[in-house]
Amino acid sequence: MAEPADLIIGIDAGTSVMKAVAFTLSGRQVASASVRNAYSTGEDGSVTQSLDQTWRDCTRALRGLAERVERLAERTAAIAVTAQGDGTWLVGAENRPAGDAWLWLDARAAPTVERLAAGEADRRRFEATGTGLNTCQQGAQLAHMDRHVPELLAQAETAMHCKDWLYLNLTGIRATDPSEVSFTFGNFRTRSYDGEVLAALGLTHRRNLLPDVLEGTETTHPLTADAATASGLRAGTPVCLGYVDMCMTALGAGVRSEGRNAACSAIGSTGVHLQAKSVAEVVLNAERTGYVIALPIPGIVTQVQTNMGATINLDWLLQLGADLLGEFGVTVGLDEMIGRVDRWFAESRPGNVLYHPYISEAGERGPFVNARARAGFTGLAGRHRYPDLVRAVVEGLGMATRDCYAAMGALPPELRVSGGAARSAALRRTLGAALGAPVRISTREEAGAAGASMMAAVAIGAYRTMDDCIADWVTPALGEAERPSPEETERMTRLFAAYAEVRRGVAPAWDILAAR
Repeated sequence: MAEPADLIIGIDAGTSVMKAVAFTLSGRQVASASVRNAYSTGEDGSVTQSLDQTWRDCTRALRGLAERVERLAERTAAIAVTAQGDGTWLVGAENRPAGDAWLWLDARAAPTVERLAAGEADRRRFEATGTGLNTCQQGAQLAHMDRHVPELLAQAETAMHCKDWLYLNLTGIRATDPSEVSFTFGNFRTRSYDGEVLAALGLTHRRNLLPDVLEGTETTHPLTADAATASGLRAGTPVCLGYVDMCMTALGAGVRSEGRNAACSAIGSTGVHLQAKSVAEVVLNAERTGYVIALPIPGIVTQVQTNMGATINLDWLLQLGADLLGEFGVTVGLDEMIGRVDRWFAESRPGNVLYHPYISEAGERGPFVNARARAGFTGLAGRHRYPDLVRAVVEGLGMATRDCYAAMGALPPELRVSGGAARSAALRRTLGAALGAPVRISTREEAGAAGASMMAAVAIGAYRTMDDCIADWVTPALGEAERPSPEETERMTRLFAAYAEVRRGVAPAWDILAAR
């Protein structure tokens, strides 16, 4: 008797790691395998990645998963793929790479971004996409290539994203998804390409490079014989093209549950803040920052703001303490310092010290863009000690989170958090008080692969709708709501007013400090 097809494989091709994760049809994670990613950096700001190596790494991860799951090929009902967003993956004749990919980290398009953002047409582009223009995006990168290195585009037939490239290798189909389209070249209201956006980018004549748009919850394509041989899976297995990893991770972590929209923050080295909304609820800010990214639910999008630096601010302060102890012969690792954060927070007294968490050398990008923005403490007095600085940095992360959500309109009624920093009770309480909202932890592992796999589960008919799938895959993984105290919420609201005032007032000083 044939083995029942009871598993879905989610592929999540991140910037650092390529993962393949097996889930049951009801959402239980069974096993995972990963391969370290590799990319090259150049002094000209380039950050590139080999397309062929990326596909080989994908097959290695899939074969590694087969070593952990018996009879994986026979048991796989569907495969889903998501990956790092933005960037430009050019494909030429016979589906071969037309050069290495420009990753989202690539900075070469910076002059083009400055030129386009200063033009009158950029306001119309922003109103259609809901997304601020930056060097990460394929639109900016293609516009830069078109003007400065057109020979790259002359070899290309299709401009793809990372997951699109993997889908091409898995199925032989050139396509992209509504999320990438809507925030790069299209309109988030229609989820399709927009001629006015292409014109604003100066890319009307390059429309032929853009692939067809595929809705992965409705359409799959079979795994090709060549891909089956390379991956060790069964030819003909349905393959689902997921949305971009940012919204797949949010979906897996709880940005929507029980048929209601919510907010989700991933507090890691950077801070990513997403809020699910109906299209009519989207509020676009005057600074033209953030993203609006479609979710695989009709009429629902995620609005996004991202902090350039989140926990790297805390790592800096903790390493400063560790370095000082080292001067006196006491060796303390960063992990040990991190383990004391909640204790130091508890030892500090709630006060009026502000910290603006712009420790990244690249400045800030959400909810405002300023490459010269720098971190700083405000309100220090002689009585303050190291625990007070720890509290100020943790509260600064809460303030930055509120700053991002405030730029998207009304503050969310509830926040779901993921990422390693969510283990800190001090940080969770601070985030809840900063937003005046209860906080719930998502215990879902590999949320990005889960989000894509949920789309596949709907595509093959295991669930009727995404909300039905969310009820089994997401809601049970959400912890109990932790509610902030009214007193802490009032204090953080008062501090945020000062935080915002200082942030606006200090900006001219950043320009002076950056002058050479």
